[in-house]
Amino acid sequence: MDLIQSYEEHDTDSDDSPLRTLPSKSAAPKVDDTMLALTTAAGAANRALTKPLDPTQHIVNFNPTYDQLWAPIYGPSHPFAKDGLAQGMRNHKLGFVEDAAIAPFLFDEQYNTFHKFGYAADPSGSEGYNYVGDLDRMKETSGISVYNIPQHEQKKRKIEKKKETLEEENQGDEVDVTEVENPASDAWLSKNRKSPWAGKKEGLQGELTEEQKKYAEEYAKKKEDEKSGNNRDKGEVFADKSTFHGKEESDYQGRSWIAHPKDAKATDDHRYIPKRLVHTWSGHTKGVSAIRFFPKHGHLLLSAGMDTKVKIWDVFNSGKCMRTYMGHGKAVRDIWFCNDGTKFLTAGYDKNIKYWDTETGQVISAFSTGKIPYVVRLNPDEDKQNILLAGMSDKKIVQWDMNTGQITQEYDQHLGAVNTITFVDDNRRFVTSSDDKSLRVWEFGIPVVIKYISEPHMHSMPSISLHPNTNWLAAQSLDNQILIYSTRERFQLNKKKRFAGHIVAGYACQVNFSPDGRFVMSGDGEGKCWFWDWKSCKVFRTLKCHEGVCIGCEWHPLEQSKVATCGWDGLIKYW
Repeated sequence: MDLIQSYEEHDTDSDDSPLRTLPSKSAAPKVDDTMLALTTAAGAANRALTKPLDPTQHIVNFNPTYDQLWAPIYGPSHPFAKDGLAQGMRNHKLGFVEDAAIAPFLFDEQYNTFHKFGYAADPSGSEGYNYVGDLDRMKETSGISVYNIPQHEQKKRKIEKKKETLEEENQGDEVDVTEVENPASDAWLSKNRKSPWAGKKEGLQGELTEEQKKYAEEYAKKKEDEKSGNNRDKGEVFADKSTFHGKEESDYQGRSWIAHPKDAKATDDHRYIPKRLVHTWSGHTKGVSAIRFFPKHGHLLLSAGMDTKVKIWDVFNSGKCMRTYMGHGKAVRDIWFCNDGTKFLTAGYDKNIKYWDTETGQVISAFSTGKIPYVVRLNPDEDKQNILLAGMSDKKIVQWDMNTGQITQEYDQHLGAVNTITFVDDNRRFVTSSDDKSLRVWEFGIPVVIKYISEPHMHSMPSISLHPNTNWLAAQSLDNQILIYSTRERFQLNKKKRFAGHIVAGYACQVNFSPDGRFVMSGDGEGKCWFWDWKSCKVFRTLKCHEGVCIGCEWHPLEQSKVATCGWDGLIKYW
């Protein structure tokens, strides 16, 4: 009773105090849930911190992290992701970015196809072609793109367009389809005055004149020759022929007539200037342009004539002409022996270079570029005797491999016709002179000039000879002097050595050395042969050799004081 009374009293006294009830009894054991409450609160806080921000929210009640600020707004949630995308699937802070390359043409094609037909290839479909867009339309058009309209469709459209324009012009008259398809027909031309052919029909020439026919035939023939590769302009075709003038081609022991005599040996290295004429060879009907002694022994002498013939003469015994080689249609410009003398090269104004067998007179091979060769040389190395260099009238030095007949290199830096080719530096390099009044030095096989010598005072140098010690080059300059250049690295002009006195202006007179290097010799335009002392540069002797120009002079390789000269009077003289 007292309890109820006290409860009522309390109720009436204080309305604010909460109702107190009796504690309920539970059979479950008491559990300490402090830690659970703490972890739940921490998890909620973490979720709030890692959850992406809601863009509709105006107030953020906490400081968001960098990751939260940059998290994507929408996107698939991932169980292991902080911001909806797994960390392993990201390569960029905004998600996964994949490089893709597409050609501009392909992109334009798909873009325009989609805008025109409503479908395009799905760029993500790597295997096969998956399409996006209007698939029904795609089936109708067989999946063609905007760029590959079938040919017949294009033609059809063109004809339709033409038909429309013609009908407009003719005010609805029927149009003949053949006229549309063939706009060059007379009916079409007469109607359509806007055509580029309009009004020109009357002016067309029916028959060609004789001159026009001839020109057309020549042009067609030239084109045909170019196609077939047998361009006749390359060099004049001339039958190769050779005549032997000796008694027999081999002696009783079976030795060939070109074999050198066994007793031909140099008696002494010391050389002397010749004084008198020993022998004269006269077999050429026109001038002689070059002479060459047989290598090492000099028992035969080869000569190139302006009468298109090349002759070889006996020096040691009979002094007669041994063989005549006829294979050029015009004057022979240059000749050159191979190292052992069994073969030689000839270059003619008929644009041909021929490689002959000395003994039999057979042409082994012929070469031509359609230009005149002014100088021919073989590489002096024993292992490169198949490599031919020719200085041409079209400013090039052309290199052939004679085994294959192919041009293997072209050296084309000169600005004028090439006159000389001289190998230096153990045949690793060669020097060329040209009508452009310059000297150029080349690495063999590399068409790049390694040294270019051109001075304002220089003249053209049509003949160059190498000193026996290989340290100097003597160059015949057309201002009536012989200049000396070193063959060492710098190829400098030796200003202390200069040989003058002779008159060679306008003539390619050959300059040469005695085998011991003590004397320099040269022909001149007045038919004389001049000899200078190498050390003092003084004139030692002059010989009146020829009527007219003395163009070539060669010192015998073995004899002490024997010299051969040739001139434009058609004679070869032995001194």
